[in-house]
Amino acid sequence: MIYVVEVTAPGKANAWFAFDREDFSLKVRAAKEREGRVIFAAATPRGLLEAAGFTPDSPEAGASHGWIFELADKHGWDTELYRADELLGEGVYESEPVSEFEACVAALAEGLEGCRVYLSDQSAMNALYGDPFYQGREGFPAHMALREQLIAMEVISDDM
Repeated sequence: MIYVVEVTAPGKANAWFAFDREDFSLKVRAAKEREGRVIFAAATPRGLLEAAGFTPDSPEAGASHGWIFELADKHGWDTELYRADELLGEGVYESEPVSEFEACVAALAEGLEGCRVYLSDQSAMNALYGDPFYQGREGFPAHMALREQLIAMEVISDDM
């Protein structure tokens, strides 16, 4: 189980869960994808050009899709490139591998006051009582949000 705590504004927090990394990615994409932004993509320059309906030999491709030719010149036509706008910068393609999960965490955190992602019941439970993020007046809403989520998932009991 993956647990997420989002602090949307001072004094306002919510928590939610995902069954696994795939479910997490689906939920983040559904909530955060917007026009023109890419949470995660992997493609070769050749694949990008073919998706636009061209081949490297198409005479008109260079004029309308010069940026793809620049990527091909730098990395090669068949090198897998990764795009994750919140992680790498808008429109940036890199050859260094990026995981979809990392890209989704970066997209999720964008625009939030604070965010925590826990990859197991145990790590969420340990953080609830040990992470300074949940301490004091400022951390109380996040603490309660995570606590309620852990109770709902029967990780901890409601012993109040």
